[in-house]
Amino acid sequence: MHLCEYAEQDAVGLATLIAKRQVSALEVRSAALRAIETLNPQINAIIETWDDEPQPPAGPFQGVPMLLKDLGLTAQGRRNELGSRLAAGCVAAADSQLMSRFRSSGLLPLGRTTTPELAASTTTENRIDGPTRNPWDISRSAGGSSGGSAAAVAAGIVPVAHATDGGGSIRVPAAACGLFGLKPSRGRLPMGPDVDEVWAGLAVHGVLSRSVRDTASLLDGLHGPAVGDAFHIAPPKQAYTASLDRAPRPLRIAVQEIASNGQPTAPEVSAALKQVCHSLESLGHHLIPVVPHIGLSWEAFVELNARFWSSNTAAWIDAIAAATQRSIDESTLEPATLALYRLGKELSATELLGAMYQRNVVTRHVGQLFVDYDVLLTPTLPKAPPVIGTYNAGQESLDGRGWIARVFDQSPFTAVFNVSGCPAMSMPLAQDPSSGLPIGMQFGAGYGREDLLLQLAAQLERALPWRARRPAIWAGNERG
Repeated sequence: MHLCEYAEQDAVGLATLIAKRQVSALEVRSAALRAIETLNPQINAIIETWDDEPQPPAGPFQGVPMLLKDLGLTAQGRRNELGSRLAAGCVAAADSQLMSRFRSSGLLPLGRTTTPELAASTTTENRIDGPTRNPWDISRSAGGSSGGSAAAVAAGIVPVAHATDGGGSIRVPAAACGLFGLKPSRGRLPMGPDVDEVWAGLAVHGVLSRSVRDTASLLDGLHGPAVGDAFHIAPPKQAYTASLDRAPRPLRIAVQEIASNGQPTAPEVSAALKQVCHSLESLGHHLIPVVPHIGLSWEAFVELNARFWSSNTAAWIDAIAAATQRSIDESTLEPATLALYRLGKELSATELLGAMYQRNVVTRHVGQLFVDYDVLLTPTLPKAPPVIGTYNAGQESLDGRGWIARVFDQSPFTAVFNVSGCPAMSMPLAQDPSSGLPIGMQFGAGYGREDLLLQLAAQLERALPWRARRPAIWAGNERG
């Protein structure tokens, strides 16, 4: 199988070819490994390749290659280093529940992708692996914290990759790299068995893909609670893929152009938003400009997230240090991570409970928003992804709150869906005509309404197709 043939297929397409015996699973694996070998040196998205993985069991995606983010889930016998010197050499004793489901679906994991240290950033430039570069422009960030997964999928190395999202970490790299990225509702996919809620319920698992049908098909096979989960979300009324060919009813879509921190949106992003709004109106939807009120000031919203991020990160660091017998200092942690650790250790129990109260305030206000409207549309990012090196510059001078403020200023539209637990997706619906960089648009819906988002996504994928756009670093450009 030539790389140009391999890269043209999404996961569903590859699975179909394998099932029909038009290509063998071994040929597909070989193509994926050649793509890694050829392209990864240019983008630094994959930190370890597994060429010894056994063929997976029968499943709807049998033989389709994927990659795993080096954080959030574990694969038995494989390293799980979290982008950190503190966790270097750590090996997982067992598959996590979602990993078992990936295997049961027939997916073939071929390695680990980069992540910022302990996922505490929306750029992927950790000090142990180096910066991950955007396939559209290697001088720019691929986003984070699932930046390695995004860069690999965008470059055509694999059709899908595992990702996590605690403040935008699926949607930010999807926007930066021109991908489809859905953050599911809290509880839609299992987090266990070692944890129930990650980052106090802010973080969820998901995937990054190049097509709506890939994400919908995978969600069909992966969703649902695991034994012992703390709570169960209502399952969809039908398979997510069942309604993709049908247009949704006319929707009331709230449109937010200016982020809640008042940050202006770049002209090319504003133009893209207007273009998408025009297309939505032509499809019969009703658009209403809004300034959403989430019940808190921007400063209070950032503070509640700082408390959740830092306290959970501190507990995580303590556990890793106990397991590795390493010190917690500048020799094992980056300055921003160490600042978060110190903040987390300083917080009182009542301060953390205060953040939980404020989370409830946000959840109630966002819930009411989706009583009044079906969907909220925003830009995913207010501007182009940063040039490598600029995001992390000067982090040594920031305390924990200062670092979180920087992270949230980089991505001010996304975290409200992590706090509320509602689903949200980024779609590559536009492109900057001057730079050629993709521009992502974010759509959010009420809790548990991934079905509505995916149906709308499929409609927009038909109206504003993106599959023909290719980044400069693309497996399909390679011979062999």
